[in-house]
Amino acid sequence: MSLGLIALLDDIAALAKVAAASLDDVAAAAGKAGAKAAGVVIDDAAVTPRYVVGFSADRELPIVGRIALGSLKNKLLFLLPGALLLGTLAPWAITPLLMLGGAYLCYEGAEKVYEALVPHAAYAHEEKTGAAPADPRALEEAKVRSAIQTDFILSAEVMAIALATIPDSGFVARAAVLAVVGIGLTVLVYGAVALIVKADDAGVALARSGSGALRALGRGIVLAMPPFLKALSIVGTAAMLWVGGGILLHGLEEYGLGGLPHAIHDAAHAIGKSLPLGPVWEWLANALASGLIGLAVGAALIPVVGKVLAPLFRRLRGGAARPAH
Repeated sequence: MSLGLIALLDDIAALAKVAAASLDDVAAAAGKAGAKAAGVVIDDAAVTPRYVVGFSADRELPIVGRIALGSLKNKLLFLLPGALLLGTLAPWAITPLLMLGGAYLCYEGAEKVYEALVPHAAYAHEEKTGAAPADPRALEEAKVRSAIQTDFILSAEVMAIALATIPDSGFVARAAVLAVVGIGLTVLVYGAVALIVKADDAGVALARSGSGALRALGRGIVLAMPPFLKALSIVGTAAMLWVGGGILLHGLEEYGLGGLPHAIHDAAHAIGKSLPLGPVWEWLANALASGLIGLAVGAALIPVVGKVLAPLFRRLRGGAARPAH
């Protein structure tokens, strides 16, 4: 074998080692970033099933699949390049954009609370912002669109957390980590959502099986799923308020307005120190305070959306749709 060929093989082996090390770094960074974003991922998994409730069983998985595909597009086509470009060219714009998304989550969560507490007034507000369509196909389209919009905000938070977690590295390495995080968490979230929404069908299948124990298990699953989905819807609403309020509080800190966030942190820390299982109570106190802030902001936005933004949007949309003479 010639010396030139041996040298070439040595170079190829060295490049392979570098590539393997780079892949290990990407995997490690992606794992760390995904762990940091776990809270938002749980919120996403809790929020999504409520968009499937009320549809026939044969439409549940297709709807979940459409939302998952929309989530992947959000992350890979818009948020990943957007995060990289903003982080490079305009890092100052990341915080206000995240705060805008946090305000949207607060509004969404507060609107659900409003609908539960004052259904008649909520119906009047829905008429102003656009009532849900009666046609099943149009309703499905509206639900999928709404779910993808909410996912966009949650995914933006996930990508922002991941980007902040990645150590200083090259553009390609950061893009690879964000892609791995985006794809991995999307599969995790919507795989869990698919299992949740089809659990009742699995229960029915077990209830029809020959074994007595399996039949009892199946009946238990069928009976447990309606209250479980109801509880999950409540958790999803609370999660939107918690995440939205937390984004706004973090944004205030970024702008040097840390009085309220620091007061909440100090109070939660004091609660944690005074009780057993302190870290758990401290986390719950922080989450509760963030949720209450989110509820207050969302409640303030409801009349703004109903009386200002929705009419303005309808006017602009009507003007855009009007043919030119």
